[in-house]
Amino acid sequence: MDKVFIKHTDLSVAPINFGGNVFGWTLDEQQSFDILDKFAGAGFNFIDTADTYAWWVNGVGGQSETIIGKWLKARNNRKDLVIATKVGSETKEHGFDISRKHILKSVDESLQRLGTDYIDLYYTHFDDKVTPMEEVMATYNEIIKAGKVRYIAASNLSPERLQASFEVAEANNFARYVALQPHYNLVERTTFEKNYAPLAEKYDLSVFPYWSLAAGFLTGKYRTEADFSKSPRGAGAAKYLDAKGLAVLNALDQVAAKHHTEVATVALAWLLARPLITAPIVSATSESQLNTLLDAPTLQLEREDVALLDEVSN
Repeated sequence: MDKVFIKHTDLSVAPINFGGNVFGWTLDEQQSFDILDKFAGAGFNFIDTADTYAWWVNGVGGQSETIIGKWLKARNNRKDLVIATKVGSETKEHGFDISRKHILKSVDESLQRLGTDYIDLYYTHFDDKVTPMEEVMATYNEIIKAGKVRYIAASNLSPERLQASFEVAEANNFARYVALQPHYNLVERTTFEKNYAPLAEKYDLSVFPYWSLAAGFLTGKYRTEADFSKSPRGAGAAKYLDAKGLAVLNALDQVAAKHHTEVATVALAWLLARPLITAPIVSATSESQLNTLLDAPTLQLEREDVALLDEVSN
């Protein structure tokens, strides 16, 4: 398994990032352990979670980090994994918050749940849009100096606030974001390509797209209205069932048939063929789903495959 370095770090990751939002939601603890064992056993090492996953189940979250922490302890493999988690999201108890007070409290709680004394990559999950960027970046710098966090990254910030973070970091000699986690896939291209790709290039950021399979739409399992009842996540894919979405699925079908692989594998391989993308974030709830995802880094799309997918998804 060829690994790549997250830019401006010494963190080396395999090119699929497992999304831990399913832990404690659609997977219980034992099922989570099983899927993590298979993921790591296949040579992958990058796990993404957040302090608030899965808050929509219990109102507060914390289940995902707790399960990952128990797994790391049981397998004694912390040193072999790159663990990313996040701060700033809302729960039923509080709104979006990246104040100094909330970050300092949250990072300690995440460390406790994960059963580790350091977090490899710590994201601003959502921006509260009110905390001064000087306060945010100074706080991150503080927890990096304390050894609690190795590197920081950003998700769901406006381009303006993201730009401001780099200006503040440079002016104050603070640690800066090294990676970006945007919403990006074959049916969600415009926002990233227009507003965020220029910043990713300017600041040489690694990019880890979330919802890489568009809430499951790009697996091909949702092709009619009736299909959305197949999964707890089905409703999230309903908005893509239009002429463009069906055209994308048709193109994915063609490319998948040509390469004797799965639609989801092709969708991820398209992302990996984009020059800015380092490791798409994707979840699986079964071994068969996981294998489909893990095949993506070895699928070499031909130029005409990429051109077809580019055309129908524009």
